[in-house]
Amino acid sequence: MPKILLVEDDQFIAQLYSEKFSKFHYETEVVRDGFEALEILKKYKPDLILLDIVMPKMDGFEFLAHIKRDDLLKKILVLMFTNLSDKADIEKAKSLGAESYIIKSHFTPAEVVDRVNILLKRKSH
Repeated sequence: MPKILLVEDDQFIAQLYSEKFSKFHYETEVVRDGFEALEILKKYKPDLILLDIVMPKMDGFEFLAHIKRDDLLKKILVLMFTNLSDKADIEKAKSLGAESYIIKSHFTPAEVVDRVNILLKRKSH
C-alpha cells in the first residue's frame, strides 16, 4: 500500500484528501506544518509528500529545502499542493526539487489522485 504524507494546515482540505486517498488504498498521514512533517519523517517513510506552501511555523518551501538536503529524505517524491499560482513560486518549488506542482483550485480531488498515481508509477520504473 503506497504511503502519502499530506502536509496541509487547512483541516477541511486535509480531511477531504485523506478520505479520497484512503478510497484508493493509500495509507495517508496528515500533519499541519513543516515542523510536524519533519518530526513524523523520523518514523514514517512515505512514498510521496503532498505539500502545501502557506502554513504556520515552517512553510512548504523551507520544508522542501530541508528534506532535499538530507541524503535519506531527498529521494521522497514531493508534489506541491497549494493555491499559490505565481510563476515565481512554481519555479522556486521546481528549483528546490519538487517533482510537480498543483494549484488546488485548478484540480478536482480525483485529478490530484491521478497525478499522484502517475508520479508513483514513474518512480517505480
